[in-house]
Amino acid sequence: MRLLTAVFICSLFIFYSSGTLAEPDLKQQTISYTQQTHTIKSAVLNEERTVVVQLPKSYQANPNKVYPVIYRLDGAGNIPLASAVIERLQNDNRAPEVIIVAIENTNRLRDLYPTINKEPQGPVGEGGGAATFLAFIEQELMPLINKSYRKHNYNVIAGASAAGVFALYTMQANPELFQAHIAYSPAVWWNYGASVKATKSFINKSKDLNNYVYINIGEEAGIMRERYDELQQSLQSHKVRGLRFFNDAFNGISHGLTSAAGIFNAYYNLFLPKQMPISALTDDVASIDAYYQTLSQQWGEQISPPDRAVRSLGYNLTGSKQFTRAIEVFKYNIKNHPKSVDALSALSYGYEMQGDTRQALEQMESALAIADDSYPYINYLKETKARLQTALGKDET
Repeated sequence: MRLLTAVFICSLFIFYSSGTLAEPDLKQQTISYTQQTHTIKSAVLNEERTVVVQLPKSYQANPNKVYPVIYRLDGAGNIPLASAVIERLQNDNRAPEVIIVAIENTNRLRDLYPTINKEPQGPVGEGGGAATFLAFIEQELMPLINKSYRKHNYNVIAGASAAGVFALYTMQANPELFQAHIAYSPAVWWNYGASVKATKSFINKSKDLNNYVYINIGEEAGIMRERYDELQQSLQSHKVRGLRFFNDAFNGISHGLTSAAGIFNAYYNLFLPKQMPISALTDDVASIDAYYQTLSQQWGEQISPPDRAVRSLGYNLTGSKQFTRAIEVFKYNIKNHPKSVDALSALSYGYEMQGDTRQALEQMESALAIADDSYPYINYLKETKARLQTALGKDET
């Protein structure tokens, strides 16, 4: 019974300190997005190009905050769905607010395919302008965004079909330009699968690639499916250091709906949640630091390992009876939060579960030494101390 009570109280600790995180920010939801349209007289493309920029809801109220940028190919019609999905993730602390830059098309086939199509099943003679279009993005569009808006160095590029091919091409042409590449049903059948061959060659030669790639496919069959599967298998099998790769296959979903079908998984897997999942924890607690360094890079703000998030990892380990690892995590947490009553109490709990009553009592006494009567579980701490003292006395007789 005492053990069940202790587990219940520990669960309350987690719920008490994290419950407010899960509540949607209703006030934030009442604020509308701001959109601004830019017309660029492109010297690179020798034509005018239009882009629509959507700012985060907090943009005006937080003048010192910076944001990651999502460059969405194929125009502003894609903004509402992306906004809805990312906002739901934000409400669960699983994504930061973002700036969305939607690039309108003029000659889509010309701009988005790296090679000219020579395969009879497609429009022969089209394509081949991707290098020039990327030069426009890199030399004209991105400098405009960097100058005009508060953004940090975390850029995402996303597109569907031909635009998906372009998203993958940008990784090969300049791996450091974008940190994430999202390709919904990329039309990799194009020109005898030229983009598949180029991507495979690039991956085979890469040893370290700090990038995220998401691809998916719907009900497509024939050479489209064959070439997509070849691409997927190559990305899946080559374990390039630093490459995070995810993919989906949606049966019965048409080519035109793959972006709608995949957008949640694309961004759910891309952005790290503030609550580090147990799956990201290795045998070395240094993995906690690494996780929050990557999280900070994505979110554009310095996020140190939160007390309650690390405690949650430790409680997860005690729940699976990995007491030694749990104690290491709890100790790590105290280094970051030496004055946290919760952190000290958690370490006491870890020692108790391991069967080390003396250490458990010592940590509980440390917790009580800095707790005052306003601490919501002060009585539990006192009762636990008394129980541990009794248990220790029995052990020594």
